[in-house]
Amino acid sequence: MTIAPQDSPLLRDLFADPEIARLFTDTAAVRAMLIVEGTLARVQGSAGLIPETAAAYLHRAAMEIQIDPAGLASETARNGVCVPALLAAFRKQAQAPEHTQFLHWGATSQDIIDTGLALRLRQVLTLLGDRLDRLLTLLADLADTHAETPMIARTYGQPATVTTFGAVVATWGTGLLALRDELPGVRDAVLIVTLHGAAGTLSVLGEQGPAIRADLARALGLGDPVGVPHADRAHILGLAGWANRVLQACAKCATDLLLLTREGEVTLSGGGSSSTMPQKANPVAPSVVCALAAHGAGHAAALSMRPAWDQRDGAAWFTEWLSLPPLMAATGKALEVLGQMDVGYGTPTHPAGTAPSDLIHAEALTFALARDMSRPDAQARVKAWATEARATGGSLLALAGVDPADYAPERQWGEAPLHARRFVAAVRG
Repeated sequence: MTIAPQDSPLLRDLFADPEIARLFTDTAAVRAMLIVEGTLARVQGSAGLIPETAAAYLHRAAMEIQIDPAGLASETARNGVCVPALLAAFRKQAQAPEHTQFLHWGATSQDIIDTGLALRLRQVLTLLGDRLDRLLTLLADLADTHAETPMIARTYGQPATVTTFGAVVATWGTGLLALRDELPGVRDAVLIVTLHGAAGTLSVLGEQGPAIRADLARALGLGDPVGVPHADRAHILGLAGWANRVLQACAKCATDLLLLTREGEVTLSGGGSSSTMPQKANPVAPSVVCALAAHGAGHAAALSMRPAWDQRDGAAWFTEWLSLPPLMAATGKALEVLGQMDVGYGTPTHPAGTAPSDLIHAEALTFALARDMSRPDAQARVKAWATEARATGGSLLALAGVDPADYAPERQWGEAPLHARRFVAAVRG
């Protein structure tokens, strides 16, 4: 097993997300930074800050030059950032010192790295948004199909009252739908240009600095931040918090599926095999999602443990490099796994005395009796009947002498179908 299971030839198909992983490769990072450097030169040339001939050369060269990330490794280890080595490699390949002297004019390493990250996060968030939409569509279809499929609601892990499977699915989806609605705000906060210079003042660009930053933002299709994101990492923390909440919402769905498959109420196609028990169809997919949620929560916690010091903080920044990529990849994989599940509602096997006509109607029976006696007396009587039903395996409704038709699921499930259909309408609307 490798240090990162996602990189393991043995485990990568279980945990890895190739689409998102490609956006966090060194090659993708270098290409994004070169795009930023070239675009910065172009807008500075248009503004007359550097010679237009140099700007045109640098912009074209940034699109054409190929730099091997491995060649930057030793200098990156020494400097803590890759940009000095990247610039040296650029100048060496270009062999045009009259032009490359204007490369990286007024910028600092964090400007280039963070803006390059924003370009890649734009694609990451597009993938996550698409997967959220697909998962919500799947859940809406499931909730619609089972809006009136009765099942036992459970509280504290115990049978409680009647609900419907569609209402349960709606609960899974409602949290995800809210997070999908938050995504545009997350995108606006994260997809920003960073051009603030060595200490956040952009002083070397003089009065032209803010205009150059605005032009760079427009050229790259990013936002122009109000503050200085070098030390104020609220946008990254907000992204991490959102991703972790998506993971935990996925884990809620996956955890319930694990519990429901245990008793056969829910079936999942494509269950995993056991090495020794031929009857097993292990719920691998929801187990993966629960593991990814725990994994992602750890990375989200790491990102929030230390605020950035001073005007720039290497340690806090490095923590982002260690934690943000695996967090985003875990989020993407969890959404992908859930979105591909084939969920069916089977015939539940109920423990003795907990079928829908029996103990789960204790609350409803209590309130029915309370019309003719005090509620405490009604509760005491129903509790005694429930104790007898458990002991004898009899029916609570028979002991109470009531008509079972009054306790048919459709007369006891309350707002459950409405909850399911409201969720369906919200997704489809």
